[in-house]
Amino acid sequence: MNENIWILTSANAVTIATTLILAALGALFTERSGVLNLGVEGILLTSAISSFLAADSTGSIWIGLVVGTVVGSLLSSIHATLTVILRANQIVSGLALVIFGTGLANFLGKPAEGRTVTTIIEPIRLGPLSDIPVIGPILFTQDIITFGTIAFAVACAWFLFRTRPGLELRATGDDPATVDAQGLSVSGIRIRYTMFGGALIGLGGSWHMLAQSAAWHQAATTNGIGWIALALVVFAGWHPVRLIFGAILFGFCLRLPFTLQAEQITFIPSAFMQMLPYLATLIALIALSRPGSKNLRGAPKALGNPFVRDER
Repeated sequence: MNENIWILTSANAVTIATTLILAALGALFTERSGVLNLGVEGILLTSAISSFLAADSTGSIWIGLVVGTVVGSLLSSIHATLTVILRANQIVSGLALVIFGTGLANFLGKPAEGRTVTTIIEPIRLGPLSDIPVIGPILFTQDIITFGTIAFAVACAWFLFRTRPGLELRATGDDPATVDAQGLSVSGIRIRYTMFGGALIGLGGSWHMLAQSAAWHQAATTNGIGWIALALVVFAGWHPVRLIFGAILFGFCLRLPFTLQAEQITFIPSAFMQMLPYLATLIALIALSRPGSKNLRGAPKALGNPFVRDER
């Protein structure tokens, strides 16, 4: 067994986890407000191509990240308008956003299909920490967005469970009528956090494009990561810190087939290993959609339900 291959696989798992954490955090904030957004995959793709085109034309990674983040927020504002203001079915709206985002990304990216990224986000080394055996190459040779994402996830947990705005957000997802009785705008909170969630998803898609993908290929750029992120929220019990560990585990599963192939381990079919993350995603989405799924530990009680103010 080649130890270096497994260290590299673990390091790549942490890297892939960055996109998963950002996308899952975006979905988590949206769902904590009571809005279910299944359009994560479409937002990721559109943000990815937007950031690619912006970074390629300006030569600036940071402009690409900003553009992708803004695009993610704008797409989520469409979902917020349909579901919060017009009270459209949230599942239908989310799936429509996947179709729309995928089509838009394909249209925008057609001239750039196969073109390589000319500017990418490079990893950094944290001095002596990077030289620690095994742990150093895995945890301390990532890029600044990865480090910032993990710290941000911890900060999100503090925000949700230790601040008044976090309490208001959780209450909106659990009991919007009580929030309304307190004089707060349920619609305003839901729209705000749906757009904020979209911005996080957009940042995840932009980072994935500029740090992970060697070239733009619409069919393979995100490769279903948006659906995995939705399942990850369920697995983490709608808790930001647990997202970190779940994302790394999913990232490891995504890289494992290539490691087994490099190690020439053939008794486990590589196709089966490639299937595992998506099988887990399917199970989680079924669990989320079944009757009584809101009784799952940590699930917002009003998730997916439009709020209608009682005027009596």
